[in-house]
Amino acid sequence: MARAKSYQRDPLILLFLQALAAESGVAANTIDGYRRDLEDVDHILQSQNSSLQAADAEDCRNCLQTWHNRDLAPRTIARRLSALRHFMRWMIADNYRQDDPTRWLDNPKLPAALPKSLSEEEMQRLFQAAAAWEEAEKLRMLVALELLYGSGLRISELLALQSDAITAESDRLILRGKGGKERMVPVTEMARQAVQNWLAHRDADGPVTHSPQLLADRDHSLSRQHFGTLLKKLAADAGLHSDRVSAHVLRHSFATHMLNRGADLRALQTLLGHADVATTQIYTKSRPDRLRGLLATAHPLAPDDEIK
Repeated sequence: MARAKSYQRDPLILLFLQALAAESGVAANTIDGYRRDLEDVDHILQSQNSSLQAADAEDCRNCLQTWHNRDLAPRTIARRLSALRHFMRWMIADNYRQDDPTRWLDNPKLPAALPKSLSEEEMQRLFQAAAAWEEAEKLRMLVALELLYGSGLRISELLALQSDAITAESDRLILRGKGGKERMVPVTEMARQAVQNWLAHRDADGPVTHSPQLLADRDHSLSRQHFGTLLKKLAADAGLHSDRVSAHVLRHSFATHMLNRGADLRALQTLLGHADVATTQIYTKSRPDRLRGLLATAHPLAPDDEIK
């Protein structure tokens, strides 16, 4: 029986990834995602005796069919197709091929995914559970909760904060978010106090020198994975299912609760750092009753008894 031909990655993928890495603000995780998606496309094309340089529209449709046959989620298929489109545009720009065979492909229809969030009562339970932890972990987790939920930070933004980012006089933070874009967010008095309490405890025997990270302890910087583990433990202590609690869910909860309490959509867009207000508008879909309430209470033709 003939041995199956081993997969050899197209060297153009590495060149593309190097070019992507040279672009300002492209995160390492994004580059790694492109690598995985393009290697899968390349593997499928090689099995069809084709290649990224030679693939035509039919070859690309076969890739789509392969993904559907694997029962991949529509969002996964859309992401891989997006990576392939980006790669094709790069090959054309660098004269590796003359045409884009993906231009005739339709994107898979994506379901409207509503952001998952916790209730205000559940958020209080998380804060209460954190307050019951031992001193060091309690103080650090309270900082994280105050900034993720109190200011709507992304987990990457939280972990990138340095020890001098928030002082007793700080009332705002300048963050560098997705694509290297900067935005300014307010910092609550509770968050400032939580930071001061944490640093006073951590640096009681002298300042930490091994890392500038705000949430680093005496021995290690706080990683995304370790924080995720701590958050799962906190969820369990608060009586919540661990699958429902993540750093991103806390950010979603911030946005949902702000909107529920009357925040302006454009202001919320600025706080979250969304490039397009359409991204922020998805929060309105999770609370259609709020929109009806706004119409009933804010419109000049609303009955007087509704306004009262």
